[in-house]
Amino acid sequence: MEKKDRVVTIQPITRLEGHGKISIFLDDKGDVEDAYYQVVEFRGFERFCQGRPVEELPLITPRICGVCPWAHHMASAKAVDAVYHVEPPPAGRKLRELAYNAFYVHDHGAVFYALSAPDFIVGPTAPRAERNVLGIMAKVGKELVKNILAARLEATRMLETLGGRAVHPVMTVPGGVGKPITEEQRKELEQRAAKMVELAKLTLKIFDDVILKNKEYVDLITGDIYQHKTYYMGLVDEKGKVNFYDGKLRVMAPDGKIVAEFNPSDYLNYIAEHVEPWSYLKFPYLKPVGWKGFADGADSGVYRVGPLARLNVSNGFATPLAQEAYEKFVATLGKPAHATLGYHWARVIEIMAAAETALELAKDPEIASKEVRRVPTATPDEGVGVVEAPRGVLIHHYKTNSEGLVEKLNLIVATVNNNAGINLSVKKAAQSLIKNWQVNDGLLNMVEMAFRAYDPCLACGTHALLGQMPLEVEIYDSKRQLYKRLTRG
Repeated sequence: MEKKDRVVTIQPITRLEGHGKISIFLDDKGDVEDAYYQVVEFRGFERFCQGRPVEELPLITPRICGVCPWAHHMASAKAVDAVYHVEPPPAGRKLRELAYNAFYVHDHGAVFYALSAPDFIVGPTAPRAERNVLGIMAKVGKELVKNILAARLEATRMLETLGGRAVHPVMTVPGGVGKPITEEQRKELEQRAAKMVELAKLTLKIFDDVILKNKEYVDLITGDIYQHKTYYMGLVDEKGKVNFYDGKLRVMAPDGKIVAEFNPSDYLNYIAEHVEPWSYLKFPYLKPVGWKGFADGADSGVYRVGPLARLNVSNGFATPLAQEAYEKFVATLGKPAHATLGYHWARVIEIMAAAETALELAKDPEIASKEVRRVPTATPDEGVGVVEAPRGVLIHHYKTNSEGLVEKLNLIVATVNNNAGINLSVKKAAQSLIKNWQVNDGLLNMVEMAFRAYDPCLACGTHALLGQMPLEVEIYDSKRQLYKRLTRG
């Protein structure tokens, strides 16, 4: 394309939750000098939740996002438990975990099939109009897509049974859950969980057949364009296995060594947040290492969270089919795996882990117990709740007065934890792909693939008070003159 063609508008740019802005700066040769993944709107939850009764926060904070409300519901519930110094009884905890694993299947399934898979099943440089669910249907057939949607519906129905509604749940109360389930409901949940396991098997097969058996895609995953050697952070249980609901936070260095493992309540000793004037999204980093700018490697405090990080820091999964898939993942990508596109593979493995865990819990007769809550008796003060959101470590930290009114809260969302890594990935992809003024839709989609692997949820990461978050990609030449603009209308 000629340099004189300075502005190109494409709308909409799709397949991420929320909206942002990418600015790419070119040098005199038309190569990429720098690139920024910007979030240009404001989130106000930490302010307008102040003064509210803390037990209301598990109902308020899920409104942060309609895609991952269960993650905020559970992190908030755990923080409220900590504020009141109360632990749910076994049945209450198991019901929470059952719902959360069903949510994982629902969320990861949507992300893979609707947001990620078009880049592989249809193709990263396929026409933009075909890189969507309809394009997938044209490739794999209508019946298969119908079966996938039907299986995901089982997760939705489970969430409705357990949470009152699938989106913005009303399930938890301080010390447990609001109501027990019946034995009849337990049997129904077991049947639905079994169907989710079948969905997970199908998803792993599709990934294997379409992506892993395609040398071009494997080369793209394992190649240098989407590689970053960073630290990783994730929750692990007492055996070092991945756990989405509870555990200790483990940190792995770029060389694979475990450098920290700590209780979530101690997170402030390990995580600090950097700010930049061009983004409303903060940049968390490892406090013991320090902020060294946008760089990877052992000397940089940049870390990543989410599916890839969880598989890196853990010893695998507690369920057999997910563990089998995990071992194949490690044999192919190594450990730690630094391939950013490996997030997609890790995500479909986690669909299996969540489905298997949900089935185990649904089979447990204890979840039909009437003892689902311990009523708090302690004076409320301060608490931290941490879960693994589908996109990574999610931290809710609340401080209240003696009457339980919120005085201060801090939310570190998974996408915020990944913010520095996303910027690294966007810049490297842009520098690798855009050369000598050659910019086209296919190349720009491959730049987008750098952030799409993380499944960034900017609805969680930041919030516009007016609900308007335009997504723009701007490319500048060496004179800082606008060369191209791609905008969401």
